[in-house]
Amino acid sequence: MTFRLPIFPLGVVLFPGALLPLHIFEPRYRRMLADCMAGDERFGLALPGIAHEAPALGAVGCVAQIRGTQALADGRSNIVVQGTTRFLVTRYLEDPAPYLVAMVEAFEDREGSTPPAARCTALADAFAHYLPALRELNDLEPDNRTLPADPAALSFHVAAALDTGAPEKQALLEIRSTAERVDLLLEMLPPLSSAIDAGLRTRKKAHSNGKGHHPPDLAGA
Repeated sequence: MTFRLPIFPLGVVLFPGALLPLHIFEPRYRRMLADCMAGDERFGLALPGIAHEAPALGAVGCVAQIRGTQALADGRSNIVVQGTTRFLVTRYLEDPAPYLVAMVEAFEDREGSTPPAARCTALADAFAHYLPALRELNDLEPDNRTLPADPAALSFHVAAALDTGAPEKQALLEIRSTAERVDLLLEMLPPLSSAIDAGLRTRKKAHSNGKGHHPPDLAGA
């Protein structure tokens, strides 16, 4: 399915199902937000192009559905969006709007690319170790949300939570096989978890320095 979509180039990756808070402050994107709110309340998030702000033709992004807005006194806004479907940028339109507008083509994972149930269970188990440790390291409250049962939704949920760079997340977004995405996540999680565990051990050791030790006995000096 091909459709018209405002494009917001931004250095973050949005996944289907994920929630993302955004701060809208540039005048052209204030206009985009106003136009979206007057229409179907959605726009496309995609990484900027290498040489230009506009994502390259063929770039993969995710449709952002606006779920909440908070208008600020000076015209800026805080919004929350939720990822829906992924898309390819097929062509840019000449449009009077001050922001990019493109024709995009929506896509889903290939049929028949569902991983074995055991691989999904392994991913859920690895993530059950990773996420609490990550949130503890960042001094965040536990996340008690139930993991999605659908394999594709599970893979997107895990990918969105990874503490990694935009290039790695973009690679996950572009994969069109659920099984391949699950396999890649299972490769990524162990080293990420090890790094977090090391960070937690270092922090606990630092907090314990100078505590619980008896002063030296100087009576016989």
